[in-house]
Amino acid sequence: MKKTLTPNLTLYFNNIYKAKTKQGSTKSNLVTIGIGGNIGNVIKRFKKLFLMLKGDSRFTIIQTSPILKNPPFGYVEQDYFINAIIVLKTNLSPQQCLKSFQRYENRFKRTRSFKDAPRTLDIDIIFYNNLKINTINLIVPHKDYKNRDSVLIPLSYIDSKLC
Repeated sequence: MKKTLTPNLTLYFNNIYKAKTKQGSTKSNLVTIGIGGNIGNVIKRFKKLFLMLKGDSRFTIIQTSPILKNPPFGYVEQDYFINAIIVLKTNLSPQQCLKSFQRYENRFKRTRSFKDAPRTLDIDIIFYNNLKINTINLIVPHKDYKNRDSVLIPLSYIDSKLC
């Protein structure tokens, strides 16, 4: 299903993105990640990522948002982005999560050529429990998430008790 919000913002709903699991989890940490990309078949890549996370015993998927197609910001001479939110439970620390998500990005051939560059897959930790983290390689809540439609719109479809 497709829902046009504005001429530049479109939501896509499917059986994976806008899902809520019914199973519980004994894992102790709640992690909200933002995923995005604009190179190649991003929606297919999101489905593959979902299946990989689902099969990864370190994570339990709790809920996903619909997929948002939105214009780029920063460097604007590139294709529109596809973004979504995934809420997970894990026993990993924030730094362990970061390393795991960077490995997933690498599996999908993520390169970091310049700030706001086109990418195959970007995984950002938006929230980790209610912690505030400010280290050289990890800032939680994610810097500027409150100013990004690419985060706020998908996040608005997530159960507020999870954020």
